[in-house]
Amino acid sequence: MSHPTPRSPGSSGSSGDDAARHLPGPSPLPVAPGSDAPAPDASAPAAPTGQKVPEPIKVLIAAAFVIALGYGLVAPVLPQFAASFGVGVAASSAVISAFALCRLVFAPASGAVVNRIGERPTYLIGLIVVALSSAATAFAQTYWQLLVFRGLGGIGSTMFTVSAMGLIVRLAPRHMRGRVSGYYATAFLLGGILGPVLGGFLAGLGMHAPFLIYAGALIVAVLVVWLRLRDETLGAKRTGAAQPPMRVRDALDAGAYRAALASSFSTGWTAMGVRVALVPLLAAQVVGEGPAVAGLALALFAVGNAAALTVTGRLTDRLGRKPLVLTGLAVCGLSTIGVGFSTSVVAFAVLSLLSGVGSGTLNPGQQAAVADVIGPDRAGGKVLSRYQMCADAGQIAGPVIAGALADAAGFGWAFGVSGALMLLAALAWLPVRETLPETALSEARRPRPGGTDGR
Repeated sequence: MSHPTPRSPGSSGSSGDDAARHLPGPSPLPVAPGSDAPAPDASAPAAPTGQKVPEPIKVLIAAAFVIALGYGLVAPVLPQFAASFGVGVAASSAVISAFALCRLVFAPASGAVVNRIGERPTYLIGLIVVALSSAATAFAQTYWQLLVFRGLGGIGSTMFTVSAMGLIVRLAPRHMRGRVSGYYATAFLLGGILGPVLGGFLAGLGMHAPFLIYAGALIVAVLVVWLRLRDETLGAKRTGAAQPPMRVRDALDAGAYRAALASSFSTGWTAMGVRVALVPLLAAQVVGEGPAVAGLALALFAVGNAAALTVTGRLTDRLGRKPLVLTGLAVCGLSTIGVGFSTSVVAFAVLSLLSGVGSGTLNPGQQAAVADVIGPDRAGGKVLSRYQMCADAGQIAGPVIAGALADAAGFGWAFGVSGALMLLAALAWLPVRETLPETALSEARRPRPGGTDGR
């Protein structure tokens, strides 16, 4: 599931990088042409010791959990619902692909919308579109209606994903961006795990009920975000000279952004695409076990991911973005290669767990690095949408190409190439300069009163 993150109106603001003050200013951390990292804002005051995660971000984290819970609720039912219209396996799978394809195709437009009207309106509109799409799906009378309604849901999904990433970029103080990214990803992960479990208890209500429940949950999320994330809370656009939105070509001047695009694509390919599509087949055909072991492998990946996220988000702020990203890419890449050559249940399970740990280790760092490049003081909708597009493109292309490799040369080649992509992305990160300024590293390492982590 790749919904996986948000931003708000106007994205202009104060000259400081302390987003906890909720005053978006005119000049972010500018990217010097040809440099690998954004220039630190020397004028930005250090955040106060013991500072907590801003309340608006807590609202976004709670909304992320609800969104993922609902998505997990409908995902197991969707292929069966499509098959109920008398179509084959390929057509049933196309319903899932339509959602991902629309996310990919409409991501640039979503970035432009964020730059024009702001993150909060885009986020709310995206949630409403997905809610209406989910409700319409429940009442679909033909396969083609189902396909269209799910595609519309993909458009709404990319709107709230890009705007959510933008909000976190702007609202998270730079010394806790990794931790916030970890919390947000954990909320999505836990929702995705618990959703299918809840769906099992609701199975007796029929195939239409999960879509209606999901729509209702999204409407509740819309109301909460509408009431709790006001312009005055987020920092409304101020009068005066506003910094223009960051252009993609400006972001590409930063080596960290280019490397993040590579790791985003490889993560989408391997962790979100190949893992879901090929692990069940590998379990049945090579390891010699059926759905139970496949489910165990997927569950262990999620456990490893969640366990890593609880630690690595904070480490990303204390040690820097680059070390955690490199470690995660190496662990995930090598373990993915190993999965393809597994012949026993124990090896299969352990390597799946390690893959999850690697994925959870790298994600907060790469997202925080992109946030560092953009800075808190101007819109980065198009920059964020390209980053999200890379993950979506990998998630779409990975299962198709790796599946063809598995048919032609075996699962070893399919998982070997997928793991190698992670290692190649690690090579892209090697020459990148650390994006977290030393002042922010010092602030993140400063002890908090009473031992609190600032939540």
